[in-house]
Amino acid sequence: MTQIDSDLVRQLAGILNDTGLTEIEYDTGGVRVRVARTIQQTMVAAPVAHAPAAHAPAAAAPAAPSGDLSKHPGALKSPMVGVAYLLPEPGAPPFVKVGDQVTEGQTICLIEAMKTFNPVKAHRGGKLTQLLIDNGAPVEYGEPLAIIE
Repeated sequence: MTQIDSDLVRQLAGILNDTGLTEIEYDTGGVRVRVARTIQQTMVAAPVAHAPAAHAPAAAAPAAPSGDLSKHPGALKSPMVGVAYLLPEPGAPPFVKVGDQVTEGQTICLIEAMKTFNPVKAHRGGKLTQLLIDNGAPVEYGEPLAIIE
């Protein structure tokens, strides 16, 4: 049996806390360590805070979730675990706003994972009726990010 490297486990747990992720895996070929934590999360519908609101009127709060939004046919789900960004860069206008018409393949947000920014594109065209995340929020795989109807 292999001795557990408690320093490695502590380092990985520190990365979880620093990044807001819920799990991380480290594999050297000979040793594989997976550290995970459970987060109790309560979803609250609230307006999404964008860059300074001087360029656009404040968006109305999304409708209160009714049931499981991940089963909504227009739900755009996170393809990975990471941190979601609604702006291409700090101070820039958001990729999209509630009420915008979007086209299939249009970038809705970015998810940062392992220091790489991955675009999340609309899975269908239509009207963006809800943004379910805040800029800089940690997201889980399969978590609904937006509703496109």
